Amino acid sequence: MNKLTTILFSRRTWAWPYVLFLVFFVILPLILIIGYAFTDQQGHFTIKNFIQFFQTSEAVNTFIYSIAIAFLTTIICLLLGYPAAYIMATAELKTPAVMSMLFILPMWINFLLRTLATVELFNMFSIPLGEGALLYGMCYDFLPFMIYPIYNTLQKMDRSLIEAAHDLGANRKEVFLKVILPLSMPGIYSGIIMVFMPTVSTFAIAELLTDNKITLFGSLIQRAFGEGGLTMWNYGAALSLIMLVIIGITSFFGQKDENEAQTGMI
Repeated sequence: MNKLTTILFSRRTWAWPYVLFLVFFVILPLILIIGYAFTDQQGHFTIKNFIQFFQTSEAVNTFIYSIAIAFLTTIICLLLGYPAAYIMATAELKTPAVMSMLFILPMWINFLLRTLATVELFNMFSIPLGEGALLYGMCYDFLPFMIYPIYNTLQKMDRSLIEAAHDLGANRKEVFLKVILPLSMPGIYSGIIMVFMPTVSTFAIAELLTDNKITLFGSLIQRAFGEGGLTMWNYGAALSLIMLVIIGITSFFGQKDENEAQTGMI
């Protein structure tokens, strides 16, 4: 009985569901993507799928445009999100709770429904769908992912450092630039990663808010797997692998910068 209890309540036993989840829903799909990306329809090794991407000007331009849109969305979310996070972290009484609820409530609704509601909002005011609507929808959907990492970092900040800076004669601007902003960098890096990565690979938001006038890289991948049939799966896997590499590089450098910022805080 004791042996059975030990087995049931051991950490190794409870870790198995997570191991199986990672194997079937993370590792196995990655292996399949890599396998399809480096093979042709007959299963032979090839790099023609990547050559096809770099030789197709439309695909390369779409990729560059998607990176630019993701970068611009991230910058806008940062400019809008940091002040909101700062107000929430420094406000008194019920202000942080009320603001948190206002930002969380839209996230309770599926993002496709929110995007469709945004489309109807633009149609109601006769605003044409296009790049402006796309940026608006991107920021609307991903702004909370920028706010909360920054808010959590600012909330955990040691207030005695700010008091010490004031005691040493620093004004508000100097306190913010030399104390608060450096201490909030880990949250900024986390927010940038959480906004940039899903933005660069999305496709549904672009299709709905531009009425299919603008194609992002995620749309190319979706079309290769969805509309291209089995004949395009290899090319779609190559596009997916390129996207994964970009996201991996972004995560690596973002995590490196975040670790350096945290080290500098100690």
